[in-house]
Amino acid sequence: MSHDLAGTGRPTARRFRFPPGLRAGAWSSDATGITVVTVLLVMLGLLMSFSASFVDAAEAGNPFGVFVRQAIWVSIGLVGFVLAANLDPRVWRRLGWPLMAMSLAMLVLVLIDGIGLQRYGSTRWLGAGPLVFQPSELAKLATLLWIADVLERKRPKDGSLHSTDHLLLPALPVFAVLAFLVLRQPDLGTTILLGLIVGAILWVEGLRTRLVAGLVGVGLAAVVVLAVVAPYRLARVTSWLDPTADPLGGGFQLIQSRYALGSGGIFGVGLGSSRGKWNFLPNPETDFIFAIIGEELGMIGAAAVLALFGAMLYFGLRVAYAAPHGFRRTVAFTITAWLVGQALVNVGAVVGLLPITGVTLPLVSVGGSSLVSTLVALGILVAIARQPQTTNDQGITR
Repeated sequence: MSHDLAGTGRPTARRFRFPPGLRAGAWSSDATGITVVTVLLVMLGLLMSFSASFVDAAEAGNPFGVFVRQAIWVSIGLVGFVLAANLDPRVWRRLGWPLMAMSLAMLVLVLIDGIGLQRYGSTRWLGAGPLVFQPSELAKLATLLWIADVLERKRPKDGSLHSTDHLLLPALPVFAVLAFLVLRQPDLGTTILLGLIVGAILWVEGLRTRLVAGLVGVGLAAVVVLAVVAPYRLARVTSWLDPTADPLGGGFQLIQSRYALGSGGIFGVGLGSSRGKWNFLPNPETDFIFAIIGEELGMIGAAAVLALFGAMLYFGLRVAYAAPHGFRRTVAFTITAWLVGQALVNVGAVVGLLPITGVTLPLVSVGGSSLVSTLVALGILVAIARQPQTTNDQGITR
């Protein structure tokens, strides 16, 4: 508590604030917009996580188990969001290196027998009991911050664009190492998202469009090769092309997803009334929660979710274009591309426009590691949206 400054005879509470050199600038309308969209998606995610997981959780002995665990992760993530939103974005430049080191170390640990935890045929987690997290989620944020910082350090003093070798030298080798470690888990979906993050950074930093297109082509060719050489991935692709060819096997999930979406109609069957979650649709609370939203809330509910991500794209691009050229603009644009792109990949798989890759719907699907890393990333975006304390991205003091 602080001294009585108002003459009331009662001590006043002291509100914690970051020191001036570490504090984000004044609040802005774009920061408000991002915060509102984030809170609405988180609230929807909590609501739908309970509805979508109720049946499986009840069969496991506690119908509220998944919901309570997700609510705890939401609390942790919101703390991270608030802290990130109030820190000067240049602080995150300093954190890019230790976060990258932590990510690489944990991705290696995951692959060591007896340390990494195996679930659903993949070894992607560290921890014990309820305290389990996925290092590849931290790797997405670390990759963004680290590459953006390295490029800021290498930026030409005269303000000209990076040369091609300056752009590719830090980005591609690091991506190759991360992709190798993540694919060993195996996790093709996260590898694709890492590629999206690196590609967005290179594009906004000035890599020529034809080179970006060439890298995208190489990436797609690599995905095709990886799909062909792994039988389970090849089965996903063939089932996506013709799910009715194996309706009780590889095509089962997509067929059930379409049934759920179709039965929802315009207004839905009602919150909590989904039939797909009764052991018909696999992973209803994670990868396919959008199908449950479409079934219970109908086309209106599904359209509202898409509209929220559209609003995230709008505010994110406004922040990116308003930020000074450099670290903040790169980070703002890439966070926006990452989260909106991940949402499109998830929805595309649910409706059958894309093969199933195991990518979750940001802020909505159940998953603690993804939720926390996403909320921290959005907090950084809010901090960038606030009026900058200085006109450049060098250092962390005035």
